[in-house]
Amino acid sequence: MNKKEVLEIRKQFTPANCAITRICGCYVDHEKNKQMETKEAFLSLPEEEAFKYFDIFKKTLSGGIGRNMLNMEFPLDQEMPGGTQEFLMKLKNSKLEDDMLLEEFYDKIIENYIYEGNYYIILIHAMYDIPGKASDNLEMYDSSDYVYEYLMCSICPVTLSKAGLSYNAEDNRIQDRIRDWIVEMPDKGFLFPAFNDRNTDLHGILYYTKKTQDLQPELIDQVLGARSPMSADTQKEAFQLLIEDTLGEDGDYEIIRNIHDTLNDMIAEHKEEPEPLELDKTDMKKVFENSGVPSENMELFEQNYDAAAGEKTSLLAENIAETRKFNIETPDVVIKVNPDRADLVETRVIDGRQCLVIAVDDHIEVNGINVRTIKRPANGEYNGSAGSAEEDGYAGSAGSAEEGGYAGSVGNLEHDGSAEAEA
Repeated sequence: MNKKEVLEIRKQFTPANCAITRICGCYVDHEKNKQMETKEAFLSLPEEEAFKYFDIFKKTLSGGIGRNMLNMEFPLDQEMPGGTQEFLMKLKNSKLEDDMLLEEFYDKIIENYIYEGNYYIILIHAMYDIPGKASDNLEMYDSSDYVYEYLMCSICPVTLSKAGLSYNAEDNRIQDRIRDWIVEMPDKGFLFPAFNDRNTDLHGILYYTKKTQDLQPELIDQVLGARSPMSADTQKEAFQLLIEDTLGEDGDYEIIRNIHDTLNDMIAEHKEEPEPLELDKTDMKKVFENSGVPSENMELFEQNYDAAAGEKTSLLAENIAETRKFNIETPDVVIKVNPDRADLVETRVIDGRQCLVIAVDDHIEVNGINVRTIKRPANGEYNGSAGSAEEDGYAGSAGSAEEGGYAGSVGNLEHDGSAEAEA
């Protein structure tokens, strides 16, 4: 499913568009005991309660494709009699009116979902009358050829509200607050079957995880039986390993910055596309070559890629690129740069020392105080020696910072306190 298809289903979770026929739930305590079960027609719920459920369902279809929402496919053996896909089909076709199937479903989740506290399993059945689309891509609600029948499950942690004082209007006094068990937004969930090409795809399922690093493979394997993709965090780790193995000791700041810029440019160009940008081995090789990785380092690229990510594995660009930050770190210094302005930081050798040089305006902010980057001389002219920062209009000369006491030294790393520079 792409983001447009997810949004189309998400739009159904409103009173005007609601296609939910039935809702079932099971409240499980921290010892994995079923404390409460419920099943009823969704439209029979009080309006305020229905709105709270709508929020939960929308959250189950939120986040990024390939990060929080993962497209999965069933292996052929799971579509055979006795497989997980066949079980989910039975559950869907029962319209959640078969108590034995519901109990079996709850038991599977309780056995395989790892959570130390209480949680609430919500399962809904819905039938979406898919509107046709005119040549101008506008929906025609009076022209529908297909009905998308689906199940959606949301697994929500249930936590105790915070202790505190509250106002009792009846007694007109402040008193100890009554603590309630609150149903939180979902931690895990899934949509079955998938809604691909605006139609039912019985071979696919959409899985939701709140934490990208915590997919819970046991839940995916035993309850859904689908092929689990590489998580967003694992993809990033594989990408970083690929860079380290390919560059070795030849990696430098300029190459990493070029890779960063190349990936971000590709993501920006792909921004309007509904499908996430996937990069296979060939695509990634071009990224490295275009970023200035030496040809001798590229000789083992394919071998390194297979070892880090897998021979036939594609990586999502948004999972491996840093689109929101560009950080440079040493044991004592952290430099945070606007990811679109990584060009402001350069590497230079000044007085025989390796330095990072940052282009700045006349004034900078130090601990919230606006000051000049360099103190203006009495004659109003800067007489920087060759290679010094003030000659080029840069802050951060390691060689001159110690001698002249300039604010904003970036290259000098021989101090006790940490520093942070933002551009």
